[in-house]
Amino acid sequence: MQLKDVVNELSLSEMQITRLANDKKIVRYHKNHSKMWEYDDESVFVYKHYLEEKQRLAQRYNTQKTVIKRNKSIAKFHRENITNAVTKAFDDVYSNIEDHITKIDQIVDLTINKLLRQNKMQFDITEIQSAVEQSLVDVEEFKVAEAYTAYRLQHDINRKKQTSVDYQINKLLKKDDDVVNENANKDADVYATKRDLTAGAVSKAIGLKILPKKIADANIKGLIHWHDLDYSPANQYHNCGLIDLEDMLKNGFTLGNADVESPHTLTTAVAQASQILSAISSSQYGGCSYDRIDEVLAPYAKKSFKKHLKIAKSLNIEDQKNYAEIMTRREIQQAMQSFEYEINTLYSSNGQTPFVTLGFGLGTSWFEREIQIGILHQRIAGLGKDHRTAIFPKLLFTIKPGVNMHPKDPNYDIKKLALKSVIKRMSPEILNYDNVIDITGSFKASMGCRSFLSAMSPEDLKARGETHDYSSGRLNLGVVSLNLPRIALDSNGDKEKFWKLLDERLNLQRDALLFRIENVKQALPKYNPAGFMYGGYGRLDPDGNVDELFNHNRASVSMGYVGLYEMTARFYGDWQHDHTYNQEAHDFAYSVIKHMNEKAAAWKKQYGYGFSVYGTPAESLNSTFEEIDHKLYPNVPFVTDHDFYTNSFHYFVERKPTPFEKLDFEAPFQKLSNGGFISYVELPCMKDNLDALEAIWDYSYKAGIGYFEINTAIDHCLECDFHGEYTADEKGYHCPNCGNSNPETSDVTRRICGYLGNPMKRPPKHGRQAEIIHRVKHMSGTLGRLDNGEFLESDIADKNKVRKLNN
Repeated sequence: MQLKDVVNELSLSEMQITRLANDKKIVRYHKNHSKMWEYDDESVFVYKHYLEEKQRLAQRYNTQKTVIKRNKSIAKFHRENITNAVTKAFDDVYSNIEDHITKIDQIVDLTINKLLRQNKMQFDITEIQSAVEQSLVDVEEFKVAEAYTAYRLQHDINRKKQTSVDYQINKLLKKDDDVVNENANKDADVYATKRDLTAGAVSKAIGLKILPKKIADANIKGLIHWHDLDYSPANQYHNCGLIDLEDMLKNGFTLGNADVESPHTLTTAVAQASQILSAISSSQYGGCSYDRIDEVLAPYAKKSFKKHLKIAKSLNIEDQKNYAEIMTRREIQQAMQSFEYEINTLYSSNGQTPFVTLGFGLGTSWFEREIQIGILHQRIAGLGKDHRTAIFPKLLFTIKPGVNMHPKDPNYDIKKLALKSVIKRMSPEILNYDNVIDITGSFKASMGCRSFLSAMSPEDLKARGETHDYSSGRLNLGVVSLNLPRIALDSNGDKEKFWKLLDERLNLQRDALLFRIENVKQALPKYNPAGFMYGGYGRLDPDGNVDELFNHNRASVSMGYVGLYEMTARFYGDWQHDHTYNQEAHDFAYSVIKHMNEKAAAWKKQYGYGFSVYGTPAESLNSTFEEIDHKLYPNVPFVTDHDFYTNSFHYFVERKPTPFEKLDFEAPFQKLSNGGFISYVELPCMKDNLDALEAIWDYSYKAGIGYFEINTAIDHCLECDFHGEYTADEKGYHCPNCGNSNPETSDVTRRICGYLGNPMKRPPKHGRQAEIIHRVKHMSGTLGRLDNGEFLESDIADKNKVRKLNN
């Protein structure tokens, strides 16, 4: 009998093969699997044949044997699940796991042989665990056996904790960082917020019991993250949306006991817009956006103009048109001021200021221009007697050639005003018109901070009985994010295993999103009347089918991801540098997101809901994932050796590429992450160099960036009147001039995630704070100097000097 026949017959392990080889005077040339084994009767057995037989045997186990899991579901028997569990136990005990690979393989074989001797086709999960523990004892790995048992026990305890209402409430009462600082927009000391956090704690525990066990377990383990567990699935809330303000203002709506008719002035229209936001934001957990707000409000500004013109005629004013324009302009300015104050003083039933986003910038009529100017003037002015920076609404200014990009464009003066606002208030962000179309298929503002809808296909429109693509009135059903670094860590540097694990986790993510869709579909329109009955997202009957507003890809669902840098670093080490990066590592990272994008496209077509890849704005998740992974894989270089994971596809925050290098690197990833994307650069105080700021804006257009924001120094000390950047450390922020660290006399603004925030008044979670502290500037000084010492000229983007500076 040849050796391969012996292997096949006895299901021998590698260690047993070695013993047999010694007995039969078989010479093993090398440990490498590609080498050969020589038999004494001159027959030759190539070791790869042994591996093929071993793989075939494993396949036989996988297809013929099944496992009863804790939730009583049936799963296929997989050898690698035992291998992974044993490997983690060894890793807890020994510093160099590579020295124990052969023994781990032996233990797994012993375990499987114990199970096979029972002649059963199905095993309970506890039987498998007992077999593993007994095998570890058999080979006298007592400490590893203890580690394995402790790991399983801790896993069971953690799940019980997370699904316990008492446990979640106690975390809140103890002001656990995971609860009170999870959302930097929530002030945990306010009664309304305390009530929301209490309800959220209960909903989290209930939600984990509602979720399918495999999804709940994956969420607890940190493999995936079910976003906004404090709202869903305990309730059928959806995420964010583009509210159809034009429809609601034009056709009227009902709020509470009041039937509201179409407004006759701009002042009334803006007041109604605030009321709509209050109602809809209380019935969803994500951001509310008004797109093309200047164009939507312009007809009501025109009505106000006619009213003022009528008054001028009645008073026999000589220049009646001039009077009407002056009064309309004043009304616009006052309305925009009232709107900003209203939003920043409003508390929704979610215990926070609504996440509000305004898209504007494309209108060129007199009324549209004045509304744009009014929005920007109010943002520059600030709030209150101290002129503090307004956090909301988030402003998205659209850049488009022929409208406002170049000096001869009709709205170029408004672009200049927007740049002044950025220098003063770090707002607005910009949408590059043509690039947004290239990435998503049509132009629209984001839903909330960065979620984007895709254009509706002719097939979807036909199925819906509609004739043209649109964005307003559409929404997002929710996000489930993938922990990319964890997949790389679990694969132990084996790329073949990585790709297999990636597909497994993607399928898990898909299943979670499908559950999310089914959960939201259980809602009735009367649960969210402003949104589903009176025009916000549609006009359905109270007990109608909300799926009419979701299906045929009208609504999106988001496949989020975190930590592309750290995932890639597990295989390539520190692959991003100040001005260069490892091309092979880049290509690997790109291939992963491309694979996700292809999966999303296939599932979108298969299920009829807008699956799309989403660069997660991991406000606290970048810390949560890292904390979980650090316990399993402590201090892995460039992965778990810092307190946070990098957001989505962004360049690692400690590196210092030029703004142009960073934009060039990130632009291709925006196109793949078409369900949610944003890029930013960190700059010093730019008050003396408006032209340099404009050059960076313009270059973002040429680089293919769709959505772009600039972080710059705009802090203000109210005690010594310092303007610039506060010094930050893990303890907080203080004025570099006088040392002031009092949040009441400091106006400190940081980009917490997609939104601005005041970290002194509402501190973010530890990991996010660490990420903020580690951010470095991508340009030096106030005159726009690059690292090579050259100055950034105002027309650099137009003169193609950028490449020269980069090189």
